[in-house]
Amino acid sequence: MVVIMHDLIIVGGGPAGLTAGIYAVRYGMDVIVLEKSVVQGQISLTNIIENYPGFASISGGELMERFNDHANTAGVKLQSADVEKIEDAGDKKIIVAHNGKFEAKAVIIATGAEPRRLGVTGEGKYLAKGVSYCATCDGPFFAGQKVIVVGGGDSAVTEALILSSIASKVYIVHRRDKLRSCSLLQKRVYEKENIEFIWDTVIEEILGEELVEKVLLKNVKTEEKTEMDIDGVFISVGIVPRTELIDVDKNEAGFIKTNERMETSISGIYAAGDCRETVLWQVVTAVGEGAVAAVSAHEYVMVME
Repeated sequence: MVVIMHDLIIVGGGPAGLTAGIYAVRYGMDVIVLEKSVVQGQISLTNIIENYPGFASISGGELMERFNDHANTAGVKLQSADVEKIEDAGDKKIIVAHNGKFEAKAVIIATGAEPRRLGVTGEGKYLAKGVSYCATCDGPFFAGQKVIVVGGGDSAVTEALILSSIASKVYIVHRRDKLRSCSLLQKRVYEKENIEFIWDTVIEEILGEELVEKVLLKNVKTEEKTEMDIDGVFISVGIVPRTELIDVDKNEAGFIKTNERMETSISGIYAAGDCRETVLWQVVTAVGEGAVAAVSAHEYVMVME
């Protein structure tokens, strides 16, 4: 099999990856975007987005469709591939995927992240049997039932708001005594009559027979433990980067370290979006990082030539 050398390969077809692809095409680069999932980016699972400029309110799925339409119109080539490893071979980078190898002069890693797990007993056992990480995906299965949302940030509060119009009762379990979400979301969630807060508390175990039936809660201040009957547990406690496929400098949580040009510790390899160490993981920052990464990669390839 003949391996074609590309100017640039982008691993990941979410907002950062597609933006990088659009910029790369405009610079005349031979570029392909490798994406393993039919659902591109975490943003596709977001119910409503109200902080992306130009759209007062839009669903994550619709916004992702617009990204795709723009990329297709621009001529970005999207190819299905589950990338397993990225290797540095000096003046070329080798991308090893389940369906073959790819080569490029430069690579942009835009692999995103996935929901962080609690790591408690029962979490894995009851996955898709009452345990979920996506209210948009699984909320309708809990119509008229009682559910718990674990977390206190923007994502957790948004999940609770979505579920409040489906479930009969929503409990927000948070290990602190106040939310970390923005003031607008806090105002909305406090106004919901069927949302109740359980402060200073963590879930220690998820219990049931075939499906989730109850949880074991622990108050982190008093250490008192109580069992609570519940039908569903929605976990929203942060994200874990998908960065195991590349050996570059990362922080303790696994997010890739870059400079302001999105350059990693390996020359010719860049990172953008949720897989990168940053102070804010949002669509608006991901697209900006994708643009910067593409411009940096273009300059790198030009110097090589």
